[in-house]
Amino acid sequence: MDDLEFVQRCVKGDKAAWDEFLSKYSRLIYNYIHNVFNVKGYASAQDHINDVFQEIFCSLLKDNSKKLRSFKAINGCSLASWLRQVTINFTIDYIRKMKPAVYLDSQEPDDDLNLKNLLVDGAEPVPDMLSYEEKLGSLTDCIERLDSDDKYFLELHMKRGIRLEELKDHLKLSRGAIDMQKSRLINKLKECFKSKGFLLDF
Repeated sequence: MDDLEFVQRCVKGDKAAWDEFLSKYSRLIYNYIHNVFNVKGYASAQDHINDVFQEIFCSLLKDNSKKLRSFKAINGCSLASWLRQVTINFTIDYIRKMKPAVYLDSQEPDDDLNLKNLLVDGAEPVPDMLSYEEKLGSLTDCIERLDSDDKYFLELHMKRGIRLEELKDHLKLSRGAIDMQKSRLINKLKECFKSKGFLLDF
């Protein structure tokens, strides 16, 4: 049974599926909440961590499981990855509403801590994680501004993973022209991203 089918069983009220969901993902969700609090310097806010844990489950089931139903497994996204991002976003929003002076832990957050300690498959610095949604929106906007040829190149090479050597034959261009197109494309994205206040690393 794939993740999408599993979620569909959960939202339809299948008790066995929901029990499995709780057993399989509760600890994952809790650990991500705890890690976000640590990264943000609120390591001692145990009551708030517990509150967020409860509220996330409420949000998933609110309005006939509207949030949970929004999981579509798009582009091969696993349920664990989706829940990770939902949890991080929810927790950051919660922390932003807190009063820093009241809940700030006396210990300074570890400056060397990076996303790989928070996300299983990530390795960007913590500041990048804290502006993830803004950066994703900016990058999407920059991609939309590309011309059709660049978008097609991006789709083939960076999304479908077609190697440059293969693209040469596919697009009927020399390898030099392919390399030049990629370089121009990356520079366009970097400049656009920079104009929005972010740095884009490839």
